[in-house]
Amino acid sequence: MARQLDEQLVGRFPVGRRLRVLDVGMGRGSQALRLARAGHQVTGLEQDAVLIAAAREALAGQPQGIQDRMRIIEGDGRDTGVHFLPGSFDVVLCHGVLMYVEEPDPLLAGMARVLAQGGLLSLVVRNGDAPAMRPGLTGRWADALAALEPAAQVPRSRTDPDGEPPPPAGSGVRADRRAALTATLAGIGAPLHAWYGVRVFTDTAPDGTPLPDDLETLLAAEERAGRTDPYRGVAALLHLCGVRG
Repeated sequence: MARQLDEQLVGRFPVGRRLRVLDVGMGRGSQALRLARAGHQVTGLEQDAVLIAAAREALAGQPQGIQDRMRIIEGDGRDTGVHFLPGSFDVVLCHGVLMYVEEPDPLLAGMARVLAQGGLLSLVVRNGDAPAMRPGLTGRWADALAALEPAAQVPRSRTDPDGEPPPPAGSGVRADRRAALTATLAGIGAPLHAWYGVRVFTDTAPDGTPLPDDLETLLAAEERAGRTDPYRGVAALLHLCGVRG
């Protein structure tokens, strides 16, 4: 996912430009810190006190220059209009958040509002077009059948792309269909520019599986599949990139 994001940044902005980045629902701040290390000015917005504490601890261990480039704000992503002026950011990230929001349209509209013209909106969502893939490939046939129902919820496990601990088992999350989000992005003035699959092959790995020795080969296979049809269409997560028109 980070490689996909970097591809969009390099293709959209001049090399060396220091971008204004907003990470909505930053979690422990892994993406925010990565971009701050790359020289960008990053604002992380998070409402969970435990995650904020973890992000602040991680930031405190960074050199002063990186600390100066990153700020953390406690708040709900749906309140971007309260915290920021229109056009305040070149890039807005919202990774692994929409799946927990019952009505995502106001959140999406608020994020588009704070994007500057030509800015990039990066979303990572649960793939509503393929919720039965993981239970089916792991032989959980009843769960696969349930996931094939139109109104089914996806089990809340391995949903966060940034490696946060999974929420308690047994609860559910929303999943979004790419066609519906494409229409929504067009409606808020940030039409879809590119999209990828995330976790095409590895979503079936049990939680806590150790990293393999051939990790780079695994990542190369995931990255290639994540941009190739038909594989990207059945990935566990979708990474959608809209551009503010």
